[in-house]
Amino acid sequence: MTARTVRSVAAATLAAALIAVTAACSNPAGGSAAADTAVVGIANEPETLSPLLGYGKDGNSKIFDGLLTHDAQMRLRPALAVALPEVSADGLTYTYRLRQGVTFSDGRPFGAKDVVFTYRTILDAKTNNASKTELDAIADVREQGPDAVVFTLKYPYAPFAERTVLPIAPEHVAGRQDVNSGDFTTRPVGTGPYVLTGWSKGEKLSFAANPTYWGGAPAVKKFTMAVVKDDDVRATRLRSGELDAAILPPNLAKGFEKDEGRTTYTAKSFDYRNVTLPTHHNVTGDVAVRRALDLAVDRGAMVDRLLEGAGRPAYGPVPTDSPWFTAGTERAHDLPQAQRILDEAGWRPGADGIREKDGVRASFPLWYTSGDKIRQDHALAFASDAKKAGIEIKVEAGTWEVIEPRMKTDAVLAGGGSPADPDFDQYLLLKAALGGDGFNNMARYDNPVVDAALEDARRSADPAARKAAYNTVQRELVRNPGYVFLTHIDHLYVVGDRWTGPDGGPLTTQVEPHDHGLGAGPWWNVENWKPKQ
Repeated sequence: MTARTVRSVAAATLAAALIAVTAACSNPAGGSAAADTAVVGIANEPETLSPLLGYGKDGNSKIFDGLLTHDAQMRLRPALAVALPEVSADGLTYTYRLRQGVTFSDGRPFGAKDVVFTYRTILDAKTNNASKTELDAIADVREQGPDAVVFTLKYPYAPFAERTVLPIAPEHVAGRQDVNSGDFTTRPVGTGPYVLTGWSKGEKLSFAANPTYWGGAPAVKKFTMAVVKDDDVRATRLRSGELDAAILPPNLAKGFEKDEGRTTYTAKSFDYRNVTLPTHHNVTGDVAVRRALDLAVDRGAMVDRLLEGAGRPAYGPVPTDSPWFTAGTERAHDLPQAQRILDEAGWRPGADGIREKDGVRASFPLWYTSGDKIRQDHALAFASDAKKAGIEIKVEAGTWEVIEPRMKTDAVLAGGGSPADPDFDQYLLLKAALGGDGFNNMARYDNPVVDAALEDARRSADPAARKAAYNTVQRELVRNPGYVFLTHIDHLYVVGDRWTGPDGGPLTTQVEPHDHGLGAGPWWNVENWKPKQ
């Protein structure tokens, strides 16, 4: 999780509607009752369904569309725009021509005013969108007639077009409410292929096909996302037939490999698991402790044993097979070197083997989210590796409501990652000014060299200069880690063989970000699925 959005509670009327929809479309004996219905199990749900507060900012919302979208290969394609943007020679002006004849799900027309409203509202200081720094490059956005929008940038921002997959909200609905607490946050109206019919927080989100969708009415008419935070329970519900599909950790997905009528899909991702090392704790605030932990961890063993090979060691936010990865920043598992670093920094083993310095015991808590087996396994393995170096880690489980107030001083088994551009994840993860801003920079990492490099990379249009800046960031994370990165995880989805892709072939996945579940997985394009004949 890398950004905070406003928490809100679904209306009771939606919960009642959801119960009716779920009863009609779920068949515990064999998945969905109808060929045009799908029920999928996800691990997490959003805190809001308003794009003004951060929902769907990386694309693939089922309720909304952006100006652009991604295809299966993560290439940008037109959505509410009719073409990719026209970009001025100096890289400071982006012009989007808009699709005509598009309506919101309430029947009102979509137009340029809605695009301008969406971006201006997000950038408004009163809007509680912790991701608004991702749009920092925008100096102005304005209508150019009813069917075109022009963005003017403060500086050339190479990945700006990637930012325009952000969903567009209707001014005539959201503009008449409090942006942070109005009904739109739980009862959204969009131009997307589906309409929300019910949301019971912590249980289910239900959708019905939008019959007037500009891209054509979906063949899957009812789509339910069952929120099942516990991995074992999700697997059990899939096995019983209550779910048609689910995201599962590798060890549980393996149990479905030989099942007839089900297929496991592997999605490569930028999704990492890491441990925050809060600078405001008297143990993890010591750079020597952070460097030692970075070397004491056995990443290869985690990939082999915890992920059963479905992932890669992580040495930073960028996967090793990405062109943005900095060669030479790989860290081998080196327990003797970790112990030497601690010895030289004055952390000496006590009678029980746990180190001490100036009366401070080398001990700290590490939190993970309850029911998340992958995080639990990573936390326990990390604690075991740390103990061999003489550092005691007390592993605790809790909800985000329990964990968030403790993040200033307590370590967290966290995650993040974005495949679109390194700016999208690293700026929020590492920028000192964002420390303590919700789930941004959870460790409160403060490194002026990194801050300067992040700004240089963000403000340059030169690919070589951007690569050099991100090389600096990754090398600084070796010298002064604010986090210990553990693994990059492949996402595994088990899906019943009742549908085909839009061309009659198998379902597909994309390269995925950390935020998986709602818009990712094989259902990233559920609006294009076809029932198998």
